Amino acid sequence: MSPITLPSPSASAPSTNYTITMIKDEVRHLVDTGVVSRRQPLYVLCEFIPPREWVCVETELERCEYLLRDQIGDLMANESWEND
Repeated sequence: MSPITLPSPSASAPSTNYTITMIKDEVRHLVDTGVVSRRQPLYVLCEFIPPREWVCVETELERCEYLLRDQIGDLMANESWEND
C-alpha cells in the first residue's frame, strides 16, 4: 500500500495548506480502490500519510470539525451521483 501523496510546497517543513477538499479527494481514491472502507475511523488514514504530513492533515480535519473516531464515510457524505 502506497502512502497518500498530498502536495507539499517545501520538502524541509510540512505545509499547513492541506484543504479539506484535497483530503476528501485522496480519501475517495482510497475508498474507490478498496484500500480503506467507509466504515473505518478516520484515524486509519494515518497509515497512508507520512507522519510529518499527518499533523497538518489532522489539524485540517479538526478545523472542519471532524473527529478522528468519525467514520471515513462521514468525510465523504457530500457525494454527488450522476446516475440519479
